Amino acid sequence: MAGTIEIRVLARDDDRSGFSCGQRDLDRYFQHYAGQNQFKFRLAVSYVALVEAKIVGFATIAASSIERDSLPSARLRKRLPAYPLPVLRLARLGVDSRAQGLGVGKALMRHVLALAVEQRDRLGCVGVVTDAKPEAASFYRGLGFVPIENVHEGLLHGEPQPMFLPIDTVAAAIGT
Repeated sequence: MAGTIEIRVLARDDDRSGFSCGQRDLDRYFQHYAGQNQFKFRLAVSYVALVEAKIVGFATIAASSIERDSLPSARLRKRLPAYPLPVLRLARLGVDSRAQGLGVGKALMRHVLALAVEQRDRLGCVGVVTDAKPEAASFYRGLGFVPIENVHEGLLHGEPQPMFLPIDTVAAAIGT
């Protein structure tokens, strides 16, 4: 599979049935619930990565908030107000098995990070939050995400680890 990666908003008529990233819960979400969450309930928006008009990946995002005391950075906790702070939540990210290792995940992440900066400039945003599955945590760590430790207690082995990437880091990474 070669070609340029195009990223755009999921369309109602996109065929998601053949998508398979090797993780049953992500495949099921994308095939059955991404459209419902976007078009019916307006809870989130999914962006799709296409190569040669075939969907090879997706990222679902939503507006969210984080409590100041949950921020992993003492510097941010000290300087930000004590009320819920706006963040961009990366709810789901998946790359089709046939396209893994081709940079699709990184292209989707660059797009999500650019959206976070846009949110910062239009609405306010202190960073990006994701719930990293254990097998994906190193991917997110490599991008600069840090665990949100005070919610780590009580998590069972195999449950997602909440992680945070400050907006200043995001902006520096994408050059804005």
